[in-house]
Amino acid sequence: MESRLLDTLVCPLCKGRLDYDRPQAELTCRADRLAYPVRDGIPVMLESEARSLDTPRPDTATS
Repeated sequence: MESRLLDTLVCPLCKGRLDYDRPQAELTCRADRLAYPVRDGIPVMLESEARSLDTPRPDTATS
């Protein structure tokens, strides 16, 4: 993800800074404890698509 784009994007809820987690392909907001997915290089900045950072990722959860 381009750093210029990352510098422009903010959390849609609190307008706070987002951190890019490259291995997880997510943009994270520490204030709201949400992670927004990045799919095919495109950030999905919808609250309904975000996961709580308190919840494990579905593909890494243990059964």
